Amino acid sequence: MTGGTGFVGANLARELLAAGWRVRALARPGSDRRNLEGLPLEIVEGDLTDRDLERKLEGCDGAFHVAAHYSLFRKDREALLRSNVEGTRNVLRAARAAGVPRTVYTSSVAAIGVRHGAVADESHQSPPHELIGAYKLSKYLAEREAAAAASAGQDVVIVNPTTPIGAWDRKPTPTGDIFVRFLTGRMWALVNTGLNFVDVVDVARGHLLAYDKGRSGERYILGGENLPLRTLLERVGAETGRAAPKVSVPLWLPLGVAWLDETILARLGRPPQIPIDGVKMSQESMYYDSSKALRQLGFRPAPLDGAIRAAIRWFADNGYLSKRRDRNTSWQ
Repeated sequence: MTGGTGFVGANLARELLAAGWRVRALARPGSDRRNLEGLPLEIVEGDLTDRDLERKLEGCDGAFHVAAHYSLFRKDREALLRSNVEGTRNVLRAARAAGVPRTVYTSSVAAIGVRHGAVADESHQSPPHELIGAYKLSKYLAEREAAAAASAGQDVVIVNPTTPIGAWDRKPTPTGDIFVRFLTGRMWALVNTGLNFVDVVDVARGHLLAYDKGRSGERYILGGENLPLRTLLERVGAETGRAAPKVSVPLWLPLGVAWLDETILARLGRPPQIPIDGVKMSQESMYYDSSKALRQLGFRPAPLDGAIRAAIRWFADNGYLSKRRDRNTSWQ
């Protein structure tokens, strides 16, 4: 598998081991491997673009290509295309050369885009020029690589997770960062947007279902609940005794701050903190329908409350909340 040191990958590694798989995880030299510490698996060093990658895949009964470079900052465009598109092309080539029977490719609903004012399923595809930012475009192009490989006869199943929540979000992801900022009292307002949230454990289990039951060349949305961001924070707050922000800011305000941050301050040597494209994405709700995965794979995500509790506990146990802990808030 690739991406085992990351959020989804760390959960997938645990699900594979629990299901009796022997796991071989690709990890870049010098990468942070704490998410895999103590697990009975084999780590092989390498990069997605290595020309000898097929040697590291020899003898595998399946390949789970989870790794992806994630950034919403415009300066990272070339790195996104290189890692996500060229890397995916190389992983698929290597799996084919090594004779791996089936590959499960982790795409994203970012590759699908949004249905304006409606819920999207696998049949929807936003035109590439409507996909906001280089990350979404890179995932769209990478998914085209997977679909092309399947059309050429390679057994490739595509899964499209929505927005996962749970443990092992070490970086953290943008959603994990929302948890941390909210739980440390650094979120006084929000933008009115909505997302489809899903337990990361269910996403990991969905990968195994895709391997067992998925149809080559098809994509499956692995999602959970469509919720306004405010509703998610209310549910997080219900677990911790913290009130969700009551103030909603108009889009132009964070967009202006992001533009200043990414275009002016970045040129003065300050690393950007707020991506313009990330703010633009929040201008409408990103809702999705996982019915196809239910029908064809038997994918049945659990209610989100368990994932919310798991995320809170993991961030607390790993020191993300310790600097600004509220005396009236319990993390138990």
